[in-house]
Amino acid sequence: MAAIRKQDAPGRKWDGEAMLEKGPLKALEPLQRQSVADTVFETLYRQILSLDLPPATKMSEAEVAKALGVSRQPVRDAFYRLSKLGFLLIRPQRATTVTQISESAVYQARFVRNAIEVQTVQVACDTLTSTDLAALDGIMNRQKQAVEEQDPETFHRYDDLFHKEICDRSGLEFAWDIIRENKAHMDRVRFLSLAFASRDAFEDHIRVLDALKTHDKNRAVEAMSQHLARIKEQLPRIRRNYEEFFVNEASSD
Repeated sequence: MAAIRKQDAPGRKWDGEAMLEKGPLKALEPLQRQSVADTVFETLYRQILSLDLPPATKMSEAEVAKALGVSRQPVRDAFYRLSKLGFLLIRPQRATTVTQISESAVYQARFVRNAIEVQTVQVACDTLTSTDLAALDGIMNRQKQAVEEQDPETFHRYDDLFHKEICDRSGLEFAWDIIRENKAHMDRVRFLSLAFASRDAFEDHIRVLDALKTHDKNRAVEAMSQHLARIKEQLPRIRRNYEEFFVNEASSD
């Protein structure tokens, strides 16, 4: 995965259309045909999340379909799903663009996640089995490896899986569905934070897992709340470094 680079000089603007023409889509491996629509969605989801397709990138169904070697229908379906998550802005008769990051949407997503996941870890303390905890240990081992290898994409994938598995293994699968529908803007900030905070996130997960293993609800709630609150400290730093990725919301204050 190409590393995210800080802009070389103040005032440099990202040319989204040019990046799409050059960009990572043409180098993709052939798609798996068993679910073309899902594969197109996941491919674009990963590239937007990782900022390989940064905010303000212009996209068209025809260009993406040609780059991926598929028809336009699965691309249209993927665009719609990504727009519902908040990753794409689709406007009739105008280019579809990757949305800029909304700071207010980041904080809203953190609120939703905290409300849901604090409840989830309390249920998890009562319901997770030794098999479930062993599975979470396995995820943590993969995260540790990603930290050591400085691989943010893999780390983020297992970060999401850690939270998802706590929900699913607690019998609260719907909780992760709600979280995923609300966290697009937060996810891109989280991904950018991994350049300097992946070890902090890993250690947070260790504390959450230790609390689950001892069935300590108070400690699990505290650990999860502190973990999800880190973004409030990280967001100003990330915005200073990547101002061009963010929407100007001053007019809405």
